[in-house]
Amino acid sequence: MKIKFGVLLLVLLVSGCDQPAPVEKGFAGLGNQAAAFTPVVPGRVFSFPADHGPHDGYRIEWWYITANLKDAQGHEFGAQWTLFRSALKATPEEAGWQNQTILLGHAAVTSATVHHAAERYARGGVGQAGVSVAPFNAWIDDWQLSSQATAEDPLADLLLSARDKRFSYRLRLTSTGPLVLQGDKGFSQKSEQGQASYYYSQPFFQAGGTLEIDGQTFQVSGPAWLDREWSSQPLTANQSGWDWFSLHLDSGEQVMLYRMRQKNGEPYLTGTWIDARGQTQLLHTSDISLTPQDKASVAGREMPVRWSIRIPSRHLDITISALNPQAWMDLRIPYWEGPVRLSGSHAGNGYLEMTGY
Repeated sequence: MKIKFGVLLLVLLVSGCDQPAPVEKGFAGLGNQAAAFTPVVPGRVFSFPADHGPHDGYRIEWWYITANLKDAQGHEFGAQWTLFRSALKATPEEAGWQNQTILLGHAAVTSATVHHAAERYARGGVGQAGVSVAPFNAWIDDWQLSSQATAEDPLADLLLSARDKRFSYRLRLTSTGPLVLQGDKGFSQKSEQGQASYYYSQPFFQAGGTLEIDGQTFQVSGPAWLDREWSSQPLTANQSGWDWFSLHLDSGEQVMLYRMRQKNGEPYLTGTWIDARGQTQLLHTSDISLTPQDKASVAGREMPVRWSIRIPSRHLDITISALNPQAWMDLRIPYWEGPVRLSGSHAGNGYLEMTGY
């Protein structure tokens, strides 16, 4: 779950003009109660392409892309793009300035020596940012994730773009692989108390295009991953942050793992094993060994940038290492996010996000 919940702080800041912001519980306030909003419960039947669009009644949702890229010389890069949608009230969207939706965009590029990140803010309903289903288009200012495919399968062919002063990218994402429902048929539990999100992914994208860093342009290609989640209260007040992994194995299989850290008690672990055809196995705490290894000093804090991951039932025993240990997202809500390399029983690459440190 690319659970970029910094958007919630933006909501608190905006709504704070009218009333005092509540005391935040959990990371970025995501453990705060949200009784007025629609709860996430098991048994939801997903519907596509409708579920590619926004969901009224839920407090937060996001459209999130990561890409592990290489140029012809083998230089490695990462690209990340996220659009967050957060509702100030549990009401349907309205047009114009009466709209009660805030949108936030994050974009970043990473190489072995450089990491740049940027953010954008917008109000819904006025044309500056939004998401449409037919045709599918998610945008904020000139950052865009737009379908180039048919309305029946809009995610089969996407154009992804973002630009800031120090970087830009324009990538074509194509896939013939199936969408993947994470967790229990799309119900992704985040705690023993039942906090959860609705969560699906497209982990089978192949990306290609141009990436520019500090004035130098590269032709790049590689695997990419889309996450879609929406929820109203995805954390408990006791959860301080999370470590999220999306892994592309050279065997054609994919792995998603969550480690939800708690202020008191052991972390909550969950994940999904995805075979090369898109068939899934839900992974529980007992199935996963996830251990931080080496740390690096990053932005004045110690971050675990090398991890050991074991899933014995799948004969997975790997070490993942950050391409760039200094991949710090120095934004309003700061966190670590960047591409990782795999070694051990399986080769491959992926992405890691760490919050709340």
